Amino acid sequence: MVKPAVAYLDIIKSLREEFDLPIAAYHVSGEYAMIKAAAANGWIDEERVMQETLLSIHRAGADIIITYFAKEMARLLNS
Repeated sequence: MVKPAVAYLDIIKSLREEFDLPIAAYHVSGEYAMIKAAAANGWIDEERVMQETLLSIHRAGADIIITYFAKEMARLLNS
């Protein structure tokens, strides 16, 4: 497991290139809180930034993403 996920996208990518094992990434509470705070202040579109952030973790090579956005993302994927 790589923690924090966003700060270590390069590590996730390196692990993916080196190993054929499942890679988990933990999108930590601080990363989540920054998005929530910026959205609350009207600085960003929370849904778009959430999607882009989780997509970047996936694209880096994570098979599993543990995130506080899990329920929100699941709702979007199922709609």
